[in-house]
Amino acid sequence: MTANMLSEHDIILLKERGITKESVSTQISRFKTSFEQLDVLRAATPNDGIKILTPDEMTSYPAIYRNRILNNISVKKFVPASGAATRMFKDLYQYLDNSVPIAELSDKHPVRMFIELLPKFAFFQILQKAMNNHNISNKEVRMSMAADIIGMVLSDASLNYGKQPKGLVHFHAYPDNTIRTAMEEHLVEGCSYATDNGGKAQIHFTVSSEHEELFKKNLHEKGAQIEDKYKASLDVSFSFQKPHTDTLAVTPDNQPFRDKDGKLVFRPGGHGALIENLNELDADIIFIKNIDNVVHEHSDGNAVAYKMALGGQLLLLQNHIFDLLKKLDEGYNKVLDEIEKFIKDQLFASLPESLSKLSSQQKADYLRKYLNRPMRVCGMVRNEGEPGGGPFWVREKSGQETLQILESSQLDINNPHQAAQLKQATHFNPVDLVCAVKDYQGKKFDLTAFSDPETGFISEKSINGQPIKALELPGLWNGAMANWITLFVEVPVSTFNPVKTVNDLLRKQHQPN
Repeated sequence: MTANMLSEHDIILLKERGITKESVSTQISRFKTSFEQLDVLRAATPNDGIKILTPDEMTSYPAIYRNRILNNISVKKFVPASGAATRMFKDLYQYLDNSVPIAELSDKHPVRMFIELLPKFAFFQILQKAMNNHNISNKEVRMSMAADIIGMVLSDASLNYGKQPKGLVHFHAYPDNTIRTAMEEHLVEGCSYATDNGGKAQIHFTVSSEHEELFKKNLHEKGAQIEDKYKASLDVSFSFQKPHTDTLAVTPDNQPFRDKDGKLVFRPGGHGALIENLNELDADIIFIKNIDNVVHEHSDGNAVAYKMALGGQLLLLQNHIFDLLKKLDEGYNKVLDEIEKFIKDQLFASLPESLSKLSSQQKADYLRKYLNRPMRVCGMVRNEGEPGGGPFWVREKSGQETLQILESSQLDINNPHQAAQLKQATHFNPVDLVCAVKDYQGKKFDLTAFSDPETGFISEKSINGQPIKALELPGLWNGAMANWITLFVEVPVSTFNPVKTVNDLLRKQHQPN
């Protein structure tokens, strides 16, 4: 699509969203040409891109992190939370579309498990009050009223989870009869490791605009109780995905898709758009964790310990890099060998062979640019069959090897080499990051300058039954951070407890002792 193909109504729509005509043209071209294939070298594995913390480091790193907090570094927690809960309840929706007696379903059928084990869910006490004319504590009663109960869970007659964001679903119940939403658990967790030396926990949620008031209501109702219990002060903020990061939908033959009224249709560009939200935060250290990855408080000790260990590892890495950059500024040519050794030993990366042919000044310029970037330490979990992206070594066009988090869709399974690397991956990405976003002179990086636009991808979707192609921006922890200094650290699987379906809440990590 060229600028002269846009109607007046198209141009008005683009202006409302803050999208330029050039951006639309670029997107259309991208649909036609797709993305370049990444040069995936191998999966990152222990001691080849993934660091294994020693027992001594698990003791010293949290202490380093806590000591730096006392020395006035600022810390924030960033939680992508715009996802709706609808997919959590997919099985329940399908049952309502074609309900049968629960007894006819297999013992392991997710809907039968949901009804039989209903009292184990934190929201059961709310349902009891809403359905107090029925003894739903009795399993036989629940079995006979399955459709009615599911309707109460999903509709506005009671819980209305079908229209709620996942962050406001009640995940956990406690012995004192309190129940907590996923958002509340993130607030509690933030009080454990993301507080400054004054006891303030700064937590930022990215939410959908239509859900902002619901999140604020939950904060208003429960925030003070959390502050009192955990002796902390909550500083909570919210932001939305920027409209100008939406991407154009196209037909299978790459023509702009229009709705029944002839308007261009745009779709959210994926979580990669949130790099702009992250870029607006002002903090020395930022933790990132998804909204659905929380545990019951009795299980959170391990998670908190590893969070602080990742933070200590990041601060040690940052101190070393800042020291090397300051030496470079002072003109120490002898530091060049020290930097190369550091990159090899501490970041596990091999520098391109072409570097040896450069003059000392050119080499210093290359290494300064290499070191003066945002940094991230990412927890990686042993692969036990969970879906998600993983850690890989990728070679850039310059010949530089870099560590990247790739989704399976970014690897070409028709390429025998890449298919083999996918099979050989030992770890996957649980979205457990801690980031340093300021340079060695204390200036904040422009994080959008360190993204790799070639790491987006095109997916096939449908709108009202009509097939479309959608453009996904480079993912937040994927291509949007492709040009960050990256270190992967193994964390135990016990720190990763996502809730993708409602029955995941039956796992022991989400249940009271």
